[in-house]
Amino acid sequence: MKLPLQVTFRNMDTSDVLEANIREHAARLNKFFDHIMHCDVVVEEAHRRHHKGNLYHVRIDITVPDKEIVVDREPDKHSAHEDPYVAVRDAFDAATRQLEDYARRRSQRVKSHEWQPEGFVTELEPLLDCGRIGSDEGRSIYFHRNSVADGDFDRLEVGTRVRYVESEGDEGPQASMVKIIGSPVHAST
Repeated sequence: MKLPLQVTFRNMDTSDVLEANIREHAARLNKFFDHIMHCDVVVEEAHRRHHKGNLYHVRIDITVPDKEIVVDREPDKHSAHEDPYVAVRDAFDAATRQLEDYARRRSQRVKSHEWQPEGFVTELEPLLDCGRIGSDEGRSIYFHRNSVADGDFDRLEVGTRVRYVESEGDEGPQASMVKIIGSPVHAST
């Protein structure tokens, strides 16, 4: 976490042991998403007047990039929340699920925006273990046998449709990864 964890107790005495338990749970959240910016945890005894059967309300606010994740466990719906440790555990379990969902959606969003250009093989030099790709924009990109995914260099023919990752080489643009995505297109005679 980039900012320290904030733990607040309301309508109850402060508990160093319960706070340590909360800090352990919060530290585990970093396993699921390591860019947590802030985390606030509030533990509240819901009905202070009762002699027996008091329930604990736990609220967790987690700030992550572009979102705030809020877990607000309602004590009246969970009789097990007469134990503050159970209430904390359940709230952090819910926070973990939400954080995992957020991290998964975020990684898919990033992946879906990654764009790999496509083109076709225009030249092959099997003795030199290299070739050239003609981009859909009309540029020529060098590639080496080692950059062809799955060891498919020997499957390549002039006209084979490929997707590639471009980088800047010593002598101009080159493909650092080439993946076959279609069969060779041969000109009709």
